[in-house]
Amino acid sequence: MIRLALISFVFMACAPATQVQEENVAPKPEGIPAPPDVAAIPPDADVRSSGLATRVLKGGSGEERPWSRDRVSVHYTGWTTDGKMFDSSVQRGSPTTFGLDQVIAGWTEGVQLMKEGETRRMWIPEDLAYKGKSPKGMLVFDVTLIKILR
Repeated sequence: MIRLALISFVFMACAPATQVQEENVAPKPEGIPAPPDVAAIPPDADVRSSGLATRVLKGGSGEERPWSRDRVSVHYTGWTTDGKMFDSSVQRGSPTTFGLDQVIAGWTEGVQLMKEGETRRMWIPEDLAYKGKSPKGMLVFDVTLIKILR
């Protein structure tokens, strides 16, 4: 009987501490919400012969556009067509720099359409995306071209 009372006391004493620990756990980031048009290419998008579709969200400056072998600095967020964010330099808080000849074909083609300062939404068909890798299917990216690095 004393043993049972002692076990009950220990259990009750530990329960509030466990509850407090759970309340202090930082929530996992949910990601950046998907725009409402990720499920399908909207009618006002520019669809290229490759299947890449794009729409300018914010115009850039100047006339210079990157070439396929240029390096660029960008901010981006990517979603699958069911609205799940899978990657984002914006969420990490740091732009990404890479060569346009080192990324998926949809990025190489799409970023070459952009001017510095421009933000563009890209609907990239699976055959221009991650061949044989996840995520699969059409991908949607919001990309801001910060700087062309020649």
